Amino acid sequence: MAGGPTVRRRQLGAELRRLREHAGRKIEEVAAHLECSMSKISRVETGQAPIKARDVRDLLGWYGVTDPAQIETVLQIHKDAQQQGWWAHYGEVLPSGMATYAGLESDARALRSYEPTFVHGLLQTEEYARSVISAARPNEPYEVDQLVRFRKERQTLLTRDPDPLELWVVVEESALRRPVGGPEVMAAQLAHLAEATTMPHVTIQIMPTAKGAHAALAGMFSLLEFEGHAPTVVYVNSIAGNVYLEKERDVRAFVQTFDLVRAAAPDPQETPATLENIAREMRSG
Repeated sequence: MAGGPTVRRRQLGAELRRLREHAGRKIEEVAAHLECSMSKISRVETGQAPIKARDVRDLLGWYGVTDPAQIETVLQIHKDAQQQGWWAHYGEVLPSGMATYAGLESDARALRSYEPTFVHGLLQTEEYARSVISAARPNEPYEVDQLVRFRKERQTLLTRDPDPLELWVVVEESALRRPVGGPEVMAAQLAHLAEATTMPHVTIQIMPTAKGAHAALAGMFSLLEFEGHAPTVVYVNSIAGNVYLEKERDVRAFVQTFDLVRAAAPDPQETPATLENIAREMRSG
């Protein structure tokens, strides 16, 4: 099976959910059997929480799974899901849910994102990232340093060989006119974006402020797509927390929204000229 530990955890959760439903068990029954909360079982089945090997064995027996080959397959998925990803090194400073996102992003084949407020993290310069993170954590220099390093390490996905992450971002013009870090930082950031547009697997569109209302004004979101039969995941980030959606109906709604947004934005070929215009206007003050 392909994929890193986050994908394997999702595979494990999906299989445990399938076996539970086949056995006619409800989540509250499983929670009572394992003496834990229903939310813990729900998070296990959606790949957002770990589960001990002995509990997996227990559940397989309780669900009536007797085929040795099937039991071995599930336990191997569990074993693979226990491996630590590169992001584990930053666990002490990552915001809640960010480790899950990092794992999904690392395993993804393609990422499509709408960004209304900031430059996408995979396209930020070090100075821009430091300015954004410092604003949120003004009295925590160590955490800022670690999170900047974490963001830079994420960016290697765009240069991994032989299969770089395919990235398509629609960013609001207003985000690019926000002077994060000051004029010099923004000048370098705009130049970095212009350079990124030359990468064959990166597409950037800029939504003009003059466009007015459009389909994604509710806020940022990302679509993470994977190889094989792993379902697309929708990621929504807000001050209230991170949300991951996998139900077909929810994913379809966000796919349609992204299609509407990129259709409303100017052609990607116009992006370099737009970036130069913004940079020139910022230089002239």
